Formats: sequence, structure tokens, C-alpha cells
Amino acid sequence: MDPFHSNTPMSIPIPYGFMTSNIPMSNTTTFSSSSMITHCTMSPRMDPRIWSRLPQRLIDRIIACLPPPAFFRARSVCKRWYSLIFSTTFLEFYLQVSPHRHWFLFFKQQSLKNYILKNNNSCTNNNNIGRAHCEGYLFDPDTFKWYRLSFPLIPTGFSPASSSGGLVCWVSEEGGSKSILLCNPLIGSLIQLPSTLRPRLCPSIGLTITNSSIDLAFAGDDMISPYAVKNLTSESFHIDGGGFYSIWGTTASLPRLCSLESGRMVHVGGRFYCMNYSPFSVLAYDISTNQWSKIQAPMRRFLRSPSLVESRGKLILVAAVEKSKLNVPKSMRLWTLQECGSMWVEIERMPQQLYSQFAEIEYGRGFSSVAHGEFVVIQLKGWADKALLFDFVGKKWSWIPPCPYIVNSGCVGVGGGREDELHGFPYDPRLAVPITALLEQLTLPFNSFAA
Repeated sequence: MDPFHSNTPMSIPIPYGFMTSNIPMSNTTTFSSSSMITHCTMSPRMDPRIWSRLPQRLIDRIIACLPPPAFFRARSVCKRWYSLIFSTTFLEFYLQVSPHRHWFLFFKQQSLKNYILKNNNSCTNNNNIGRAHCEGYLFDPDTFKWYRLSFPLIPTGFSPASSSGGLVCWVSEEGGSKSILLCNPLIGSLIQLPSTLRPRLCPSIGLTITNSSIDLAFAGDDMISPYAVKNLTSESFHIDGGGFYSIWGTTASLPRLCSLESGRMVHVGGRFYCMNYSPFSVLAYDISTNQWSKIQAPMRRFLRSPSLVESRGKLILVAAVEKSKLNVPKSMRLWTLQECGSMWVEIERMPQQLYSQFAEIEYGRGFSSVAHGEFVVIQLKGWADKALLFDFVGKKWSWIPPCPYIVNSGCVGVGGGREDELHGFPYDPRLAVPITALLEQLTLPFNSFAA
């Protein structure tokens, strides 16, 4: 079964692309995929008598390096290629040679925390969010193409919370001990992890998966009574290939007066980071020492909609800067945390012309950010079709073409935006995940989730 649903490729014009001044436009070269295909077709080197004699090992290497959508299309060529996804030998080879892809996975839904709070107060129904759970939208920043991914195995009452190592983490929405599912939508696998020990409403969640370990952390929103929550503790989950297990047995107290509203944590260099509000600062959780600490945010009194992302092994803070009493233009800036762990350095600033257009569309509603590899996506809240992409390598800002699979719901909010919006996660689509065998040792029956 092909998990990808892609419409006919079409050229979607991008309104404009902004290059930073230190990278000249003349140094960039654009290649036309159609011209390359034509050239290859006309070349005598494409003689089928030669290609038909390629060693099978070389063919497998070529197939293993295909992007996932192309791989699933290629499975229709013959029975052997169709069965590759079930071949242990091929999947082991795939893990060795397949490149990592810095893609993004989006889900259309309202803010999860707002939804849960309203739902618990019986102020709304779950028609919107239930529908959003059925599918996700995969974006390739290299080609600007969208794909649709189905999640038929996810039961109702779960929301996407994080992603790492080719797996998507889904967490139960109901307040109390949280149930956790890890899903690989490409092959249709679903693994249930042990539930958290402490009852929480909508905690901040961090996940990192390597080839031999998994770390998961839940922080804040402790349910101290059926009617009140407070940010008091965090708890963590760890297993690794060396045989070390810590299944929600490790807890830690959060710093005093912390406010975790983003719902997400970012993993960089053995630590989970999350934004702290009122006033703005950054909270860091050291996994090895099980301790929390605070880091002062840059220009904390002038930040708006700050968010933390991980890019190329660095912690990045993305935020708008507004100095109302000083003669400084409003702007969008990116800082990186230095190795000392306490100093921030500004590394990028959105061109002023682009920021003016961005601010006009955003209309003060706020925005969120997500990064993967050399790409950063800034998504406007209240809009399902407005987002900016920044490429660290090319130093270029571009508007992302709207996802062709999303139909606007018509629920217009303040400033012309819509109530539904895209929530994104970094995602590396993989046919095989090395940690899966270890996780399956903890798999529990799914009878409790049957409708």
C-alpha cells in the first residue's frame, strides 16, 4: 500500500524570494528537472541492454537512495521490488546508504492546548481536530512539493505531539496519565509505550530517538486537582541498546514560577530546551544529571512569539523584536546559543521589506517556528496556507506554496486569518528505524484502544 498521495506535479509560482546581502545571486544556479530528464533520455548511455545487466546489489543501492515517494512508485515495477519493504536484508542495507531527508510534517488543527481546555469545559466539539488526525501533510523543502500521509491506525482521542528518528509521537488528549503511541506512517507500524505515572493535562513534550536509544520527557501541567493544574514536575523515559531502562521512574522539580505554554521541547546536545513565559527565558533540562536550569533570553523585554528550534546541532531562538519606545524598526531575528550555554549571538535577520509584508498578513496573531537541518519554517497562526521558509545554506527567504490537499474551513478569525492552522514537526521519512526492535519489547496490546 502506498502511504503517499500526491497530486499531479505542477509548477506553483512563488511570489518572491529574498536573498541576504552577503550571498550574491550570481552564485546560485537553477537546474530544470524536465531538461535534465530530456537530456538523460537522449543520451546513448541509457541503453536498456546495459541497464538490464546491472548487478542486483547496485540496483538495491539505487532504490535505497530514492526519496520515499519515488520508492513507493517504483514498487509497482515488479514483484521483487514490491517485496523489498518486507526484506530484512534490503532494510539493513537501506539503513546504511539511505540519506537523511530534512522534511517537515504538518497537521491541520487548532492549538491543542486551547482545544483541550475548551473541550474539558464543554465549550466546543471535536469535529475539527478529529478530522485532522486522519492525515498529515509532508513538505519537501528541496523541491517545494507536498504529499499527503494517512494515519489510519491512530485511534481517536490522540494528538501528534513530537517527531524524531522517523517516528511520530501521538499522546492522549484526556487529562490524567498520558498514553503514548509511536507511529511510522510509511510502513504502518504502531508501538505503544508505557503510560506516564503522574496525571497531567497538556504538558510540554520532548522526544529524541537515535539508532540505539530513545529519550522522552513530559514537563508541567501537573493535575493537582480535577479543576487545577500547575507546573511542578517533569518525568522522563529512557531505554537504550546497552540494556539501560528508566521507564518514567525519573522525576525532577521544575524551576519556580515557570510557565510552559508552547507544549514542545527541543533536544540539542543531551538537553531538552523549552520556552518559559512571563518573563521570557529558556528552560534547559540536562538528561544525564536530571536537573533543570534557566537561561536568559536575548532582548527578552522586546520579544514577540519566541520559539526554540534545533538546526544543524545548534539551538536557535526565532522571534519578532518590537522596541516601541526606541527608534529601532520592528524585525524578525534568529539567535543561536553558544557553547558556553549562556550567551546568544544573532545569526540572521529577515529583510525589512519581507518583514513588513509578513507583519501585515500576520496582523498580530502570532506565529510558530519549526526547523530541520538547514531549513526553518515560520508558520502564521490562524492560517493554514501562509508560511515562510528560510534556507541557512542559500541564505534565502521564500513563501511556501499552499498545500493543495487543504480546503479552508471558512472559519475566519481576527485579521482575516482562519481558525484552523498547520502545526509542523521536523520529520525524516524512513522505511526502517533501528530502535524499533528495542521498542517492540515494550509493546502492549492495543485492545484498550479498540472502538
